[in-house]
Amino acid sequence: MNIPTRISPLPLFLPFRGVGNSSFSPRLQQCSRKLRRAFPKNMACGLDNKTTTALLRPATDAYATEAVQALKAGKVIAVPTDTLYGFACDACSLEAVNRIYEIKGRKHTSPLAICVGDVSDIYRFAITDHLPQGLLDSLLPGPVTVVLSRGDSSVLERSLNPGFDSIGVRVPDSNFIRVIARGSGTALALTSANLSGQPSSVCIRDFENLWEHCAFVYDGGVLPSGRAGSTVVDLTTPHKYKILRPGSAKEETIAILEKHSFVEYESATP
Repeated sequence: MNIPTRISPLPLFLPFRGVGNSSFSPRLQQCSRKLRRAFPKNMACGLDNKTTTALLRPATDAYATEAVQALKAGKVIAVPTDTLYGFACDACSLEAVNRIYEIKGRKHTSPLAICVGDVSDIYRFAITDHLPQGLLDSLLPGPVTVVLSRGDSSVLERSLNPGFDSIGVRVPDSNFIRVIARGSGTALALTSANLSGQPSSVCIRDFENLWEHCAFVYDGGVLPSGRAGSTVVDLTTPHKYKILRPGSAKEETIAILEKHSFVEYESATP
């Protein structure tokens, strides 16, 4: 079903606010019923006028193609992951990446992670030769960001995170973002959907004030993982790891790394 590109306040909003359908024409009642079927019950579908520029969609495969088209056009979209809602764009579009920094009010000295559709895609963007076979498949897909060296063979634009020789890589355990990452044919720049320094978002209402800056906002309901975000682990050195952010899967991540004979970095002596 195609949702109109411009949202009309009258037929969309009032039925969700307890106004009886008797006051509407049969055609408007039919529109209301279609919209209810389009959004799962746990989605925040009580829309308002702020959606005139940020178009709300359910995060389902039916809308993956338009999300890919928006990314290829250099737009920023908001998507659910397996941890938090995030802003995503084509990682090779300097204009789109800069737009994410502007939306978040984030300094360019804070690097962005990338998201790919499958573990097998990671080698295109970062060095993985030093990792034991099966390690990445044990960690991902899941709520983990692995930090790897970019290397000279990375297809990433050098304009992404200039001055950084490493890159954080995600393969979320979330179908929608993986589908659009595959469809884009490249990596997505990915960061949490919130103003820099503010609490992260587990539902679209948490960043409602930023909807207008996105081409589309994809609603996956309330995410169950809390606001901890992904566990960030540095794997740039063979057989060693360093937890850069505990996140939501620290213990599980450490257990997997130690199973593969990794040891934690020793703290430097002052």
